[in-house]
Amino acid sequence: MIAAILTETCTQCGTCAAVCPSNVFALDAAGAPSIARQDDCQTCFLCELYCPADALYVDPDCESPAEVDIAAQKARNVIGKFRRDSGWGNADAPNDHWRMDSIFARGRAT
Repeated sequence: MIAAILTETCTQCGTCAAVCPSNVFALDAAGAPSIARQDDCQTCFLCELYCPADALYVDPDCESPAEVDIAAQKARNVIGKFRRDSGWGNADAPNDHWRMDSIFARGRAT
């Protein structure tokens, strides 16, 4: 379940709110996100995956919100782990094979 927004890292791009299928986030007038509907979180990790600044932490416990020690998570190198493990944001080891749009487009064209 979404547990934290790292405000010192967040760039206020609004991507988390745009990709969330459960409308968990609210954006203020400046574009800063807040966790507005935490109980609606599906723990799908899309927000964490798409966040270019690694400013979100989704706790794997999908049953209930938990207090999270962000400093401890940073020390364990957990912040942004899902994104890194998925190959996103790593120019040295891109993992874009899931992006099937161009393949589907070629298939439709034939």
